[in-house]
Amino acid sequence: MRAATGWWRARPLASQILVWVLGLLLATVGLGGLVSARLTGQTLDDQFRLRALGVAESVAQMPEIAADLATRDPEHRIQAIAEQVRTHAQTDYVVVTDREGVRFSHPTPSLIGKKLEEPVAVLDGKAHLGTDPGSLGDSANAKAPVVDATGAVIGQVSVGILETTVTSELLSDAGTIAAYSALILCLGAAGSFLLARAIKRATFGLEPSEIASLLQEREALLHGIREGMVGLDDAGRVTVINGEARRLLHLENSALGKPVKELIPAGRLRDVLTGDAAGADQSVITDDSLLVANRMPVSVGGRSVGAVVTLRDRTETEALMRDLRSLEGLMDALRAQEHEYANRLHTVGGLLDLGEAEQARTFISGIADTSRSLGEGLRGRIEPPELAALILAKITVASEQDVRVTVSEESRLREPAVAAEDLLTIVGNLLDNAIDAVAGLSGDREVVLVLDDADGVFVRVTDTGPGVPAEAVDDVVRDGFTTKADRPGHQRAGMRRGIGLALVARIVRRAGGTMDVFPGPGGRFEVWIPGAPAGAGKGGERA
Repeated sequence: MRAATGWWRARPLASQILVWVLGLLLATVGLGGLVSARLTGQTLDDQFRLRALGVAESVAQMPEIAADLATRDPEHRIQAIAEQVRTHAQTDYVVVTDREGVRFSHPTPSLIGKKLEEPVAVLDGKAHLGTDPGSLGDSANAKAPVVDATGAVIGQVSVGILETTVTSELLSDAGTIAAYSALILCLGAAGSFLLARAIKRATFGLEPSEIASLLQEREALLHGIREGMVGLDDAGRVTVINGEARRLLHLENSALGKPVKELIPAGRLRDVLTGDAAGADQSVITDDSLLVANRMPVSVGGRSVGAVVTLRDRTETEALMRDLRSLEGLMDALRAQEHEYANRLHTVGGLLDLGEAEQARTFISGIADTSRSLGEGLRGRIEPPELAALILAKITVASEQDVRVTVSEESRLREPAVAAEDLLTIVGNLLDNAIDAVAGLSGDREVVLVLDDADGVFVRVTDTGPGVPAEAVDDVVRDGFTTKADRPGHQRAGMRRGIGLALVARIVRRAGGTMDVFPGPGGRFEVWIPGAPAGAGKGGERA
């Protein structure tokens, strides 16, 4: 038994379906044929009984039959009439008897004048139907009373059709039933064969065990990777999604089967998922993550079946990259200062070689006063040391590019109710954009920074560059939007353009502030973040 079960399970799915469907069809057709034959036999019996009843009542109502019975049929006319009726009505017998059951007619002449084996059934004056096991064999029988002029029963007429006749009729109908059953069986076999082939094509020829194995592997792969993965059909509905994608996109378990447009609000993220924003390694900023998305169309047999979107969380990586950029900026500032101090030392050395000691002393004093005044001026007006150091480094790096960065005299920033990391991100990105905008231009290249904490935190950065085009004012803070080429090596290092202002906008939005971008000529960005309510601690949420 176990060997037979193993052999059956080893058979291809198409073969199993074919065998099962054929078996069910054969059983159904066979059972249907038996039921049909039984019902047909019962119907034929009923029809023959009614036919016999009609003949019996017709004979019983003949006046000559009643008259001859009353006179004991001296001329033997009843037999002739009965045989004539039997021939025309195509029955097997027509037997006329008196009240005592003595036969006056019978297909077997030797039985005429002899009594019936059973009592006369119509003495109650009613017709009777049934199956009669008579001298000729079992028959579908009907008995009708013969009455005289006064209504008294004086005899009976028994008409029967033998079961052999019923059987022959049934066999002729059974041939038709068998032909229809065979036709249905052939059609069912062809349909099951086509169904098996269709299932085989739909499953790419894979067997159930192979499909189950693939499903297990898919689930293990889908939920075992650290990247988010979303499968979409051609209509943009989510067909597959793993846990990491749910976490990154903040989706519930009911996301399956729903269109992306219902799950993700309008914006760059939805454009990337739907394919409206094409390209590889698309950077997308959400409320709490920086994602890199790739959307790849999927086709099977040359027919599009949807797309697969992969999502990588690069929040920490991008933070490290920006820290690296800050360190690079600091190193550039130190290098610029080193270069500048080297030139000054050469100047001092030349003055001493020329014997101009007093002039050298004056030159050194002026340098010291300038550097000290710049640093002390920033620290006196801007208390967060990290921000003052950042601004000083930006001033030094910009000066090497022949860009003058100044902090307005009215700028004051004492104890801002904003996290230092957020403030560094805002000011650093705005200054970087302004310096990039004016570097390399002819004419005046100046960047002005204004800071104020009289009512919350106010940051304004202006420059003498071309500014933001009027048609791009609404798009400039969208993640991924940029009008600049990538710096050499930045793509290789994993850094991308179009993120800085988007990060600033996100920080401002989450802090409940505003960010205004003004069209050119001349760049102008203003950021305002409300102060902390009374009793609240300083600091905001890290971007």
